[in-house]
Amino acid sequence: MFGLGWGEALALVVIALVVFGPEKLPQAASQAGRTLRQLRQMANNAKADLQANMGPEFANFDPADLNPKNFVRKHLLDDLEKDWNDTSATTAAEPVAAPTPELGVGEIPPYDNEAT
Repeated sequence: MFGLGWGEALALVVIALVVFGPEKLPQAASQAGRTLRQLRQMANNAKADLQANMGPEFANFDPADLNPKNFVRKHLLDDLEKDWNDTSATTAAEPVAAPTPELGVGEIPPYDNEAT
């Protein structure tokens, strides 16, 4: 969740044990848990209030969609994936031209008046 490995988590536990001591560490951990639970509840309540007050037009609104990374993924990249995976759009309109033979040393390439 936070990108912590076992080594970092163990280091944090040891630091907490040294800072708070073995007597106060359980109290500090329970207080931290209560605080985290209250913060989550406040965030969920705020999200629910926001969705309730916005009305039925925004029933599918998710505040996480306002994150620029999620916005780009949802509105731009999903459309590209749909186009890429759409097999009905891929048709063989023109056959691919045959590759031209390689030029030898000192040979002049052909000149096309219409291409220039």
